[in-house]
Amino acid sequence: MNDFDPQQEQQPQSRGGLFSFFNRKKNAPGLRSSIAALVQQAADESEEDTAGGEKPELDRQERALIANILRLRNISADDVMVPRPDIVAMPVSISLDDALAMMRRENHSRMPVYREQLDDIVGMIHVKDLIAYVGTSEAFNLEALLRQPLLVAPQIPVLDLMLQMRQRHTHMALVIDEYGGIDGLVTIEDLIETIVGDISDEHDEPAVTMIVARPDGSFDVDARCPVEECEQKVGPILTPTEKEAEIETIGGLVFRMAGHVPTRGEVLTHENGYVFRVLDADARHIRRVRLRKLPNAPAEPNIAPPTTEQS
Repeated sequence: MNDFDPQQEQQPQSRGGLFSFFNRKKNAPGLRSSIAALVQQAADESEEDTAGGEKPELDRQERALIANILRLRNISADDVMVPRPDIVAMPVSISLDDALAMMRRENHSRMPVYREQLDDIVGMIHVKDLIAYVGTSEAFNLEALLRQPLLVAPQIPVLDLMLQMRQRHTHMALVIDEYGGIDGLVTIEDLIETIVGDISDEHDEPAVTMIVARPDGSFDVDARCPVEECEQKVGPILTPTEKEAEIETIGGLVFRMAGHVPTRGEVLTHENGYVFRVLDADARHIRRVRLRKLPNAPAEPNIAPPTTEQS
């Protein structure tokens, strides 16, 4: 008569491949690298299976999701946040009609609320709390509706931030610097997009073309355009000093040249033979510029020389 072990009977049959690694204990040595290796192995095998007419165990999207999850360990709030200049917030003194109009114009369901300046955040407001006042005779007091914001450091890993958002039942966090100033803003959508990629909803506008070539040889450039991307179109722009200053965007370059936020129509000439005309700007932001190269610009602009190793 064979011995019967109930525990052995209830033990499910182990599955091979990637699933066996996910069923192991979290503290198994080399688990992360092993999973990454299996994902790559699955990618290689899928090419062979596809060529042979077989369906791969993991399709391309599944492999991408797993790879993105593994990379989350090295991604912080600073990498995914909306930067300070792009944060849309409302003053605590705003009226109900203006608050609703602002929510509608910006297509946001939540917004930070500040007292006098952005660094003086007093809370956040949800559009549902505003709608509840519509059609009532009750006096509107925005401050009484505010929810406490989640404040985090730029270095917090996005996985930890997700857990904090879940525990606090909030979909928004404010990133603060060491002095308590506002660095940026992170929404739950930003965090999810680090795993599944960009999520477009019915309110999202089409992607903005950063550089538009004009018939006269000039270029209309979005101020957020990376300098490196612009240089690929028009040629080297930055001087060695500007490279050392780590100027990242065309807007940042124009701001540095002017020494202030230039007004619409202001024209600035760069020492490497480029002329920037501000097409669109407000009191705080440069939005779009027109860039053209002067006819007598030097053939060899003043660019940083290549670095050489010293023995």
